[in-house]
Amino acid sequence: MPNIHRGEIAAEIGGETRVLCLTLGALAELEARLGAGDLAGLAQRFAGGKISARDLTAIIGAGLRGGGNTISDDDLAQMSVEGGLRGAAEIAVRLLQATFGEVA
Repeated sequence: MPNIHRGEIAAEIGGETRVLCLTLGALAELEARLGAGDLAGLAQRFAGGKISARDLTAIIGAGLRGGGNTISDDDLAQMSVEGGLRGAAEIAVRLLQATFGEVA
């Protein structure tokens, strides 16, 4: 069961309910994978509201690994996500909100 106070969420991925969390390690992985440099760079990248499939895979993959799942981004890319592309985008938004709080 996810603990929202630790920034965890639950999502249906690959036919299973999984816990995702952007831990410090997961955030560092995400910074490196997306070439953001730092947390401010990540925030700038997502602030414009444009997000690629590569971004979704990186965010969800880092969150899965931060939540204790041993799933590579390549494996994740082959899995079904409840709600398809829209569902994947919603998972990423919920995960970022759980990590950084609501954006005004």
